[in-house]
Amino acid sequence: MQILIKNALIADGSRAPLYKGHIIVEDDRIKEISTEALLTEDGFEEIIEGEGLVAAPGFIDTHSHSDLKVLTEPLVLPKVMQGITTEVLGQDGISMAPLPKEYIDSWRKNIAGLDGESDTINWGYETTENYLKQIEEARPGINESYLVPHGNVRMEAMGLADREPSDEEIKKMCEITRREMEAGCLGLSSGLIYTPCAYSETSEIIELCKVVAEYDGVFVVHQRSEADTILSSMEEIIEVGRKSGVKIHYSHFKVCGKDNWDKLEDMLRLLDKAREEGIRVSLDQYPYVAGSTMLGIILPPWAHDGGTNELIRRLKEEGQREKMKQDIKAGIPGWDNFIQFAGVEGIFITSTASLKNRELVGKSLKEIGEQKGIDPLEAAFDLLAEENNAVGMVDFYGTEEAVIKILKREEMNACTDGLLSGKPHPRVYGSFPRILGKYVREEKALSLEEAVYKLTYKAAQAMNLKDRGLLKAGYYADITIFHPDTIIDKGTYTDPIQYPEGISHVLVNGQIAVKNGKHTGKQAGRVLRRLF
Repeated sequence: MQILIKNALIADGSRAPLYKGHIIVEDDRIKEISTEALLTEDGFEEIIEGEGLVAAPGFIDTHSHSDLKVLTEPLVLPKVMQGITTEVLGQDGISMAPLPKEYIDSWRKNIAGLDGESDTINWGYETTENYLKQIEEARPGINESYLVPHGNVRMEAMGLADREPSDEEIKKMCEITRREMEAGCLGLSSGLIYTPCAYSETSEIIELCKVVAEYDGVFVVHQRSEADTILSSMEEIIEVGRKSGVKIHYSHFKVCGKDNWDKLEDMLRLLDKAREEGIRVSLDQYPYVAGSTMLGIILPPWAHDGGTNELIRRLKEEGQREKMKQDIKAGIPGWDNFIQFAGVEGIFITSTASLKNRELVGKSLKEIGEQKGIDPLEAAFDLLAEENNAVGMVDFYGTEEAVIKILKREEMNACTDGLLSGKPHPRVYGSFPRILGKYVREEKALSLEEAVYKLTYKAAQAMNLKDRGLLKAGYYADITIFHPDTIIDKGTYTDPIQYPEGISHVLVNGQIAVKNGKHTGKQAGRVLRRLF
């Protein structure tokens, strides 16, 4: 099959200046890009008129939480409708695979706040290889790749307890990591605020990353702190890179809480120092001043010891609740206390597993406490217990000035980090168009060429994705075509489920997934396994 995209302004992903030309797609690859006059339009099954439009490589989302949704809703519409053609799953050290059968019940509850819940899929896949096969069988609408999650590896090797591993358990974790890298993972992820990852010492992470480095993989990390102790947290990750040789990638890079905003310049100096030392560092960012994760993260780490079933038991004991409240109010050294930097008035519920509490979606913890006539923390504890920890949230923490400073960094590429359930953060539907509309066209923080690079080839380089991220003959035909004068995100925190404006066409592996702003129903995505 041949497709012609004619007369488009081409932003090829390399940061080269825009130029006008024609793109010829044959089957799943770009056959030719030409600036010469067309001699004929015969022989093409589809002709896309690109006059006034920008043709760019398909956008790459390096931090996604579609891990479960891709099996139940494989078109992944919130992503493809904003021009994303590839996403990276397995984030934050807690995801779908590997998953030993004896931990299925507890683990489903542990990840439900991030990835959602479903009784319709087969949870008995056990390994990453089998999980990836399930994605292939679901026929995804976009390309899917995977990071082996540290927490899953730890769970398989030593369970969910809060303790240090033995030498034998470290060896077992390394073996599991190697097995999953051989299954095609791009690298290792960890979420050092999420259990059981939070129970690990730096030495454990270094040993696993030594295995990942053998495959030239990447260590993608939600670091231990994005608030009070962010500088020492960054230094820990740099030390992992230094001692293991692994390439490090900071997830959703930011600084949280007004008391910490002045730390940003020191954070950027640490990035400069690491690069000067020869440590490979990259990072991703979503272009908003609020974040999103699971509500259970407001609880001190010890409350999660032993898994979600143990957490629920503790939430039902008055003495344990009091201890949780004391730790939240007083803080724990080295722990990111979301209540402290966002406040009960700045944390909003985005999803619940059951219908019972669905009317609380969109309300802050302060509003829920007032509605129920109880302390907001007690209201949060009740909600987590009733929903078996399957509650999502949005938290407000940052500034526009910080967003722009990070956006301009050479290490930065874009991501969504969006939870797809309930009433999500607007980044799920609009991160990439927001950069092109708000930060390129309106605020002129970046040139169009630089922004496209950060949405495409920079991301491909960070994740070692081959033959994607550029408009170049021989590369896969993942192509996003947009209106530079109208592209913008539309979702808000109160009404987030809105597709953006300005996305005209999206091609995935040479097939038209979006045509004139409408999805065609094509499911042309593939599982992208490590090829290095």
